[in-house]
This record gives sequence, C-alpha cells and structure tokens, in this order.
Amino acid sequence: MKILGIDPGMAIVGYSLIDYDNDKISLETSGSIQTSKDLKESARLLEIFNDMTTIINTYKPDVCAIEKLFFFRNRTTVMPVAHARGVILTVLEQFGVPIYEYTPIEVKQVLTGYGRADKKEVEQMVKIALGNISLPKLDDTIDSIAIAICHTRSCPSPAVMV
Repeated sequence: MKILGIDPGMAIVGYSLIDYDNDKISLETSGSIQTSKDLKESARLLEIFNDMTTIINTYKPDVCAIEKLFFFRNRTTVMPVAHARGVILTVLEQFGVPIYEYTPIEVKQVLTGYGRADKKEVEQMVKIALGNISLPKLDDTIDSIAIAICHTRSCPSPAVMV
C-alpha cells in the first residue's frame, strides 16, 4: 500500500510516499513544495494545487495521511496554513484519494509513546522505522514521513486503510 504523508503549510508543504507491505515500511520518495513569500497568497495556493496534482498523478497513492490543524501558537500563520491545507484536501478529494487526519500529538504518541515528544525523538523513531536510512534535512519532510508511519500503526489492518 502506498501512503502519501503530508505536513501542510503555506511556505513549505512536506510530503513523502511510503510503501507499507506486511509490516515492512520503505520510503519511496519525499520532498517539499516551497512557495515564495513574494507571491500573492492566491498564487502560492495555486502553486500548491498544481504541485499536489503532479505528485498524485506521478505516485498514485492509495491513501493520504495528513496533519490535522489542532492548535496554533501563531495567529498570523494559522489562516494561511488552513488555506493551504484546504487546497491539498481539495486535490486529494478530486482524485478520490482516501484521507486520514492525525494531530501532531497523535503522531508523537503513536511513534514515541509520548504525545509531547520533541522533534529529535520523533526523528529518531522515523529513522528506526525506516531501517536507519539517512533522512531528508527539512523538518517538514521528516514530519510528513512521521505522519505516514503513524497511519500504518493506527489502523488495525491494511484492509481498513483503503
């Protein structure tokens, strides 16, 4: 099963595609969509829309696990992130990709056993789950991998995931 992990954002959308087969997890690809602050918000959203469309057409995921907005410290960024997330959800829906949402606390709880784990602890558990491969440098991309791995451990069986 191909699981697309998404860490939504306006400036950076982290994405990854993992293959989950009989409890074996392998990272197929990962990257980021980065939009320029110099563009209008509508142009940035269109860029996210177009790039997500390309990602889905290229990799054809079976399901998508995406971070759910749960709590934001910075009021000025919550709306743009929500807009970007809405665009991503629209593309997923357009292509009929089943969507599963996880809060950051749920992802941390599933991966580390502690919902308030720090980034380094989550990164370490991602590395272990993938067989200690080198991880991407960008936190947003690592977070997208963590979200996808969370999905493999949150559903009782692969049949439930589709």
